[in-house]
Amino acid sequence: MKTAAIFYKDKRAGTLTEDADGYTFRYDAGYLASDGAQAVSLTLPLRIEPYKSRVLFPFFDGLIPEGWLLDIAERNWKIDGRDRMALLMACCKDCIGAVSVRPATEEEND
Repeated sequence: MKTAAIFYKDKRAGTLTEDADGYTFRYDAGYLASDGAQAVSLTLPLRIEPYKSRVLFPFFDGLIPEGWLLDIAERNWKIDGRDRMALLMACCKDCIGAVSVRPATEEEND
């Protein structure tokens, strides 16, 4: 299982998980309760219930680089181009825009 922390403007917004059943995105309760909480995407509006999908949510998949930049990432980090979650965690720590993706630490998973 792979888990990534999703940040919106440097504030932890939620968690994205990949397992045998697909992908789950869940907003953190603290984020939902905070003043000024905003959805990370129009396709993932704020809600307490998790979002589930068999494939990586299009919003997150769209953050992954394409073309020659994707080729460089695959070669340098030795990541299979079909492993979208690994690419997302490796390449999207400092994206253009308000959302960033970072591998979740062990403490965050507990």
